Amino acid sequence: MTAKKKATSIEKTAAEKIAAEKTAAEKTAVVLSDEEARRANAGALLAERKLDALLVSSLHNIRYLTGFTGSNAALLLQADGRATLFTDPRYTVQAGQQATCRVKIAKGPLTKAVLEEMARAKVRQVGVEADHLTFAQYEALAKGVPGRTELKGQAQLIERLRMVKDGGEIAKIRASVQCNSAALEAALGRFRAGMTEAALAAEIDHQSRKRGAEAPAFDTIVAAGARAALPHAHPGATKIGPGILLIDMGAFRDGYASDMTRTLHVGKATAKFRSVYKAVLEAEMAAIDAVRAGVTAASVDAAARKVLRGHGLEKQFIHSTGHGLGLEIHEPPRLGRRDKTRLEAGMAITVEPGVYVEGWGGIRIEDTILVTYAGCEVLTPTPKELREL
Repeated sequence: MTAKKKATSIEKTAAEKIAAEKTAAEKTAVVLSDEEARRANAGALLAERKLDALLVSSLHNIRYLTGFTGSNAALLLQADGRATLFTDPRYTVQAGQQATCRVKIAKGPLTKAVLEEMARAKVRQVGVEADHLTFAQYEALAKGVPGRTELKGQAQLIERLRMVKDGGEIAKIRASVQCNSAALEAALGRFRAGMTEAALAAEIDHQSRKRGAEAPAFDTIVAAGARAALPHAHPGATKIGPGILLIDMGAFRDGYASDMTRTLHVGKATAKFRSVYKAVLEAEMAAIDAVRAGVTAASVDAAARKVLRGHGLEKQFIHSTGHGLGLEIHEPPRLGRRDKTRLEAGMAITVEPGVYVEGWGGIRIEDTILVTYAGCEVLTPTPKELREL
């Protein structure tokens, strides 16, 4: 064999060996589910805090960590990522289908089963969710914990992980946003002057469910005329006539929320409405322009307020500029004056400045936003130009 052929043969053999090793590695690689990856991340946080385990009682956090959506559950998550889900016999089949971890069906109180598992696992330092565990539940746990086990209150531990969405979560939020916007357009297509606030709200909810929503993300807000000055107005028997019409709506689709506000004008818009609308839209766009990974939540709020201050309307802006959303409609961070949380790529937030004048009405414009490294992506497709019905 010539030297050249010998070298070629050696290179081919080496390449085949590398390819074979790569194939073997791929075959043996462990692919984690989204929930398993989240539990691993949570376990790392527990280890940092010198906790052996965390007792999770928030149903939203349990869904995030296991995929289980039942109404009665507890989760004991250990620092090494192992987890046991506790629920009752009503959810035997559902838990088996949904949960990506060990399941324990408790025939009595969940607390008793949790305590038995703590003893079996020999955990000593156990965190409990201070924001979600009731005092009665805490008392029952404290009375029954194994000998040297200590309970330590933890605030917002899993919620901090939930602030940054993974790819699957972002896809679900996108779908929720699309459902929400399509529902508004369909409902407005059936709107007629003289319809009551309650009737339009019901039509919005109906159209949302037709497009795949499980439920509204919150009680749909429809406020006409002077009632639009109430940021959280409950729709009632007020007839929608010429004037301001504020609609704030959201959908839960596949468990994830969307949120959008549009303020329209029934009939020809007045000069005052046009002026205030322009100011609020400028404020919203300024806040959106301020969103990017690394900035504080407070700086986004400040950008909106600066614009409204320039229009002499800052005192009529009476709430924060936005909030996080995901499995819940309101999640950290809060885009308020004092929130120093630094935005991270993958956070889903709202931007929603508003102006409210008692006796006249209010204007709010809101979009759902995805924070990116370069800035942000506005997920809401519904136009924001002043709209007359």
